[in-house]
Amino acid sequence: MLRIVSFFAATLLTVMAAQAQHYPDRPVRMVVGFAAGSGPDIQARTVAAQLSNDLGQQFFVENRLGANGTIASRSVATAPPDGYTILFSSNAIASTPYIYKNLGYDTCTDLKPVATQGILDGLFMLVDAKSEIKTLQQFIARAKKERVIYGSPGVGNGLHLATELFSKAAGIKMQHVPYKGASEVMNGMLSGSIEVMFVTPPSVIGLIKAGTVRPLGFTGTKPFPQTPEVPLIKDVVPGFEPVGSWGMFFVPGKTPPDLVDKLNVAIHKALLEPKVADILQRDGYIPDNRNPAETAAYFRKEVEATGEAVKAAGIEPN
Repeated sequence: MLRIVSFFAATLLTVMAAQAQHYPDRPVRMVVGFAAGSGPDIQARTVAAQLSNDLGQQFFVENRLGANGTIASRSVATAPPDGYTILFSSNAIASTPYIYKNLGYDTCTDLKPVATQGILDGLFMLVDAKSEIKTLQQFIARAKKERVIYGSPGVGNGLHLATELFSKAAGIKMQHVPYKGASEVMNGMLSGSIEVMFVTPPSVIGLIKAGTVRPLGFTGTKPFPQTPEVPLIKDVVPGFEPVGSWGMFFVPGKTPPDLVDKLNVAIHKALLEPKVADILQRDGYIPDNRNPAETAAYFRKEVEATGEAVKAAGIEPN
């Protein structure tokens, strides 16, 4: 019996090694839970195009919107673990175990982290450029006297959490309006439906430079390189802990380690290509070279920290 088990184990390892050696031999689907043209979508497409060139097969992006990215995540968590379905997600995925009671998958076991696309040091806090509010101090003073409405792309995402943690540290209370995506939040702010939003730099740096929106603060540990004049919120609001973001690639949880390793190496190589690095580093992402085990450990740590943030923000699961 032992010999039979050993034989099948050896055969399985041989098959897995062969799969990794010839991977990919057909197009690869990269699923993104955010709208076309959004920051995560642009980042995914930039890396996918380079992977297509490097590995000789098309890596194509599929946008599957809804439920704070969980529809996209579920489609990958339940896909065959053969390396031909990849998820690219922002850090919004880290909050999903705490804000949804019935995900239909386990974020930490049914999805396997492969590599990070990079770490983003902070988020912008924005108002419309037509707003009378010019500084972070003015905003806090007003919010202590009047009702302020803010928007974010859903409940429990990283931008929602960042706003709630800021509100708590600043001693204010704001009313939340959830939208389907960051672009809808921006449209809401520019139309006057909401007054303030937190957002990642890649999708708004052009609007800031054009004078369409006004950044009141940055949640990072240091100023954003392209806007050194924007104050750090941690320097204005005592007790505010810097908040950042990241992008990460995942595969189904039972994907063979050899395939995960190959993808990790290929993604890191793609991220070093000048035309890829220029886009991502321009947007403020700091690259890293974590292997799959280190990426998984980083992800678990982020999920745990996000759970504490959800609790601190008083967000109840639904």
